[in-house]
Amino acid sequence: MKRIIIFFCLTILFTNITYADDLLDFEEINEYNFQETSSNSSNEPVTNSKNIVVIDRKTLNILYEKNAYNKVPMASTTKIMTCIIALENSKTNEIVTVSSKAASVTGSTLGLITDMKISMGDLLYGLMLRSGNDCAVAIAEHISGSIENFSILMNKKAKELGLTNTNFVTPHGLDDSNHYTTAYELALLTNYALKNDTFRQIVGTKATNILFNGYTRTISNTNELLGNLNGVYGVKTGFTFEAGRCLVSACKRNDLDIIVVVLGADTKKYRTQDSSNLINYVFNTYKYVDISSTINKAFSDYISYFENNYYLEKTTTSPILKLENLDNYLFPLSNDINLKTKIYINNKFNYNMKEGSKVGTLYLYNKDNLLCSNNIIIENKLIRNDWKYYFIKILKDFNYIL
Repeated sequence: MKRIIIFFCLTILFTNITYADDLLDFEEINEYNFQETSSNSSNEPVTNSKNIVVIDRKTLNILYEKNAYNKVPMASTTKIMTCIIALENSKTNEIVTVSSKAASVTGSTLGLITDMKISMGDLLYGLMLRSGNDCAVAIAEHISGSIENFSILMNKKAKELGLTNTNFVTPHGLDDSNHYTTAYELALLTNYALKNDTFRQIVGTKATNILFNGYTRTISNTNELLGNLNGVYGVKTGFTFEAGRCLVSACKRNDLDIIVVVLGADTKKYRTQDSSNLINYVFNTYKYVDISSTINKAFSDYISYFENNYYLEKTTTSPILKLENLDNYLFPLSNDINLKTKIYINNKFNYNMKEGSKVGTLYLYNKDNLLCSNNIIIENKLIRNDWKYYFIKILKDFNYIL
């Protein structure tokens, strides 16, 4: 009977640990050497994580991907959405009263106590640094009254951001078959969240003091790359049985700013290695290239062809085409560059086409990867043929017949 009781207690303890979500095993992490690799090490890394994406923040181009569009659980990286929803729907100085439901949630927690009062700002640090599931529930209940209502806000924001393969059920990310995203869409969400200065400050904090139940408490960030790998400035870790080890990282060196998402790693060490190796690979492989001259030359060459190959309907005004300016002409490209363009245009023009109307598109590819698309517009107004035009045309046709 004693053995049965001991086994039962160990089982409960083991369950609590495996759902501790993001708590760091510092010995395991410190075994990994956080060093930048040399510029000669630019071969694609071998990765353990099941779902990976690396995107450039300036262009949102994908620099590396592995099963990036598969729907998968994302554990506590969910809290990226929870945090940005809280920042957009509350103030950091608001005081939150902790419910018994929030205080009793399982997994990684800050240790909230029923009826204690804590500021929203301190809850957000507890959410993103300590990965407190109790903080997530307290935030959700304060803003929306319930987890269910808060998930409606989460999914509404996901829809606004165009995240069509993402669905939220909880604010903390504990396993649920209807709670999922993709590595790619999680990167897009992270990119949006990082535009918020307060969010960026929180996820970039290695350690901070919060006011917890009347006394000062120091909490540390679970992100093992933050402060250890050059350029990393956030953002969130995660772990559950179904999701595996997860890590979303943001890293900037010089002008290149990237987001790395690794989901479904078998161990914490693998997620760390994958993230670090991917960061080093990208910064050793990619650099910004100005593509403006390539686009302008392709368009100029096409105009020479276009001027002899368009048709006018109910107008005699020759169309003047213009290439719209892009917001950005710098794109991250590797040394293996093979730029090519494709232009699609409507070659029939009539007086209904307004000045500034889009009439075509120029697409720029590096090998088979689309880098950007550029609108082609009509720059001048096409004047409708009046009765004089048709009268003269009839006379000319009549003379021709005679």
